[in-house]
Amino acid sequence: MVLADLGRKLNAALSSLNRAPVVDDKVLDALLKEICAALLESDVNVKLVQQLRQKVKTKAKAYFESGADRGKEANRKNVVQKAIYDELVQLVDPGVEPYKPKKGHTNVIMAVGLQGNGKTTTCTKLAVYYQKRGFKSCIVCADTFRAGAFDQTRQSATKAKVAYFGSYTETDPVAIAAQGVVKFKKERFDVIIVDTSGRHKQESELFEEMVQIGQAVKPDMTVLVLDASIGQAAEAQSRAFKESADFGAIIVTKMDGHAKGGGAISAVAATKTPIIFLGVGEHLSDLDKFSPQPFISKLLGMGDVQGLMEHMHEMAAANPDKQKEMAKKLEEGKLSIRDWREQIQNVMNMGPISKIASMIPGLPQEMLEGSDEEGTLRMKRMIYITDSMSAVELDSDGSMFMDLGKDGKPEGLTWRCTRVARGSGTSVREVEELLCQYRMMANMAKQAGGKHGWLQGIQKMQAAAGGRGRGANGMPTPAQIQAMQRSMPPGMLQQMQRQMRSGGGMQEMMKAMMRGQGGDQFDMEEMQRMMSQMGGGMGGLGGMGGGMPNMADMFKMMGMGGGAGGR
Repeated sequence: MVLADLGRKLNAALSSLNRAPVVDDKVLDALLKEICAALLESDVNVKLVQQLRQKVKTKAKAYFESGADRGKEANRKNVVQKAIYDELVQLVDPGVEPYKPKKGHTNVIMAVGLQGNGKTTTCTKLAVYYQKRGFKSCIVCADTFRAGAFDQTRQSATKAKVAYFGSYTETDPVAIAAQGVVKFKKERFDVIIVDTSGRHKQESELFEEMVQIGQAVKPDMTVLVLDASIGQAAEAQSRAFKESADFGAIIVTKMDGHAKGGGAISAVAATKTPIIFLGVGEHLSDLDKFSPQPFISKLLGMGDVQGLMEHMHEMAAANPDKQKEMAKKLEEGKLSIRDWREQIQNVMNMGPISKIASMIPGLPQEMLEGSDEEGTLRMKRMIYITDSMSAVELDSDGSMFMDLGKDGKPEGLTWRCTRVARGSGTSVREVEELLCQYRMMANMAKQAGGKHGWLQGIQKMQAAAGGRGRGANGMPTPAQIQAMQRSMPPGMLQQMQRQMRSGGGMQEMMKAMMRGQGGDQFDMEEMQRMMSQMGGGMGGLGGMGGGMPNMADMFKMMGMGGGAGGR
């Protein structure tokens, strides 16, 4: 992934800070040297790096000289880490709100950019993105310069079931753009995306043509499509486009490659324009909404719980009936092998495993390297095993696969395991592993569900706190913390901590998916730290993705892959 190297180097620098026994000017200088070197290597503009260094140093030294919490090195480390996090967020967040399309109103979006940056593909992805959210979207191909541009639009738009307009005979892009927009406005389309020819700042005639297209279609928003691999040239090119087309947003493409990617950050700073989407793959659904804080959180290995929840909500919305049924089963604390199989399929549908894993706080970065193929193959084998089970076995709690002794404890496996292993082309050991993982998940569901389950407890705590944190940076206020502590059922915190330490469902699921890539080293340190803070102040909740998330929904979805959709 683009910026993956930068993420690893920033993580290494912050780890060295955490290991330092004393945080003084010498440690701070060494840390900033490492961070600045990493940013420069990733093609971030040298002036921006100098500014970041100066700002972090000023903030940290002001705190050191104030003498506050003298001798408490943990506080100093937190101040330095927060200063670095805030300044990195500032790099990708110009503080400008981009245009948001409105339903029931025609929204014209014009895409501009250099040749080969992926404008045509991005236009189709953008149309699909808005179509999924209830907008009636379409594409106008005004690229008459590149051979095959209209063919590409026609092919991808047909595949995506999106309306399109273009011409094989008309050579004037301004006329095509104007005709297309008028046609789709009459047909009452919500989002009209105009794709233009690629051009760069040396081509003054093409720049003039872009201005004319803009004047003809009067776009509500002009989007600059920028290749993540452009490097230091990003600043000059983006300035030229800003002066001519005055674009209001940036979409960075090819984020799934191995380019350095810092040029996109330079473009944001140079033009004071926000990034709105990231192109993360070749498929039509591979367009991720960009948010500065979660992006930097993932880069620093802090995860993005909010993004994970949004991803799960989208999946739940796609099949609400199934999710209602699953939510009901979870509330009752019941989970069959068939339900477990559905959750495996849900996880597979969420996209690459490394992408999901990067959203989970506390997950080691080395686990994410090259694990997608092995993890997907492992999950497919789990599906093959359940495919070889009969309907009765799928709807059972797994006990029929075990020989039980007089005391009710399992003594061995029955002939069913051998039959399922042969039918699925797997081994008896793999069948046994799947059953063990299922049992862990079923036990978690049992403890979570019912009147006295911890899901009910979390819901009560959330209600007592009155929703999101009302303090600074989304942190809960002291009053909210006290309300949550009072509403916490006796023994609930200890029960949740035991569940995490003994291998709760999510932890075991991630181990299974990642095995072979350091999966056995996975721990839920971040989650455990969060829960230990719940016992003594709940301070950690505010840092999880910009505000206090709905904890009941989070645990419900993490345990059941989207059960909250049924609420």
